[in-house]
Amino acid sequence: MNLCKSFLSVAAISLPVLVVSTLVHAAEPEVDYQKQLPAAPEGQITFEPPQERDIPDNQYGDMVRKGRDLFVNTQQLRGKNVFNGQNCVNCHLDAGRIASSAPMWAAFGMYPAYRGKNDKVNTLSERLQGCFTYSMNGIPPEAGDETLVAMETYFHWLSTGAPINQALPGRGYTKLEKPEGGYDREHGAKLYTEQCAVCHGDDGSGQEVAGQVVFPPLWGDGAYNWGAGMHRVNTAAGFIKANMPLGKPDSLSNQDAWDLAAFVNSHERPQDPRRRNQESLDSTANTFHNHDGFYGKEVEGKRLGDHDNYGENPGVASK
Repeated sequence: MNLCKSFLSVAAISLPVLVVSTLVHAAEPEVDYQKQLPAAPEGQITFEPPQERDIPDNQYGDMVRKGRDLFVNTQQLRGKNVFNGQNCVNCHLDAGRIASSAPMWAAFGMYPAYRGKNDKVNTLSERLQGCFTYSMNGIPPEAGDETLVAMETYFHWLSTGAPINQALPGRGYTKLEKPEGGYDREHGAKLYTEQCAVCHGDDGSGQEVAGQVVFPPLWGDGAYNWGAGMHRVNTAAGFIKANMPLGKPDSLSNQDAWDLAAFVNSHERPQDPRRRNQESLDSTANTFHNHDGFYGKEVEGKRLGDHDNYGENPGVASK
């Protein structure tokens, strides 16, 4: 009898706790997979990475050189970790040295860091794996793989003298306010023909010389996939403004940069690998694409991303 009373007392106490716990859990906010890292601080860019002639002549220096070589010619991993026509240096110019082109010297000291994209604290290795998954439309090297070790060693060397856990001016890409009137794809198409096609081709397929990618594809199977950060119109606009046309940085107006970015990113490209784990295009778009982008939106009578084309990638869903 006493045992029954004890059981009933515990149950009476536990039930409200369970109900409250359930209500609290239900009230938790949804994960914001759209959240981006904060913009780089304003101010004069004063940090200068070391010169390549200063790479030490020892085992550390050998790994730095290997990392640089992989960064500049990531196509050497084609068919293993890379399944499109991209190199790291395409989005991080001058071997990751140029400010406002997401330079590696400004990135190294900021990791580990929380990323909304996968809702967890990422190590630098995990951040690199994400680049392989999305920007390279690839299969990322495993943690500890020499490819990742070499690249991280190169970034470590590039950041020689840079502070740790302190955002530096020039980090990431330029942040441009969205034009009040939005962006104009038709104007972007005209600008593309005038300013970009000579390097990237009329059809956005890029250029190769002797089998080597010289100018990267901007859409189609050779481009970054629908999960890459560069498919966001705002991200691409910031990159274009500060870095394009090549050799003529800041020569375009903010409006031109947005219009160009909209034109480029309103073309088809390999499927977002996260689509493999989603029930539909709608669920993928609603979960991961509530931002300035064209994924799941209709352009010229066709809904972008409405396909199962993952390009050359035979891989599995991203983590």
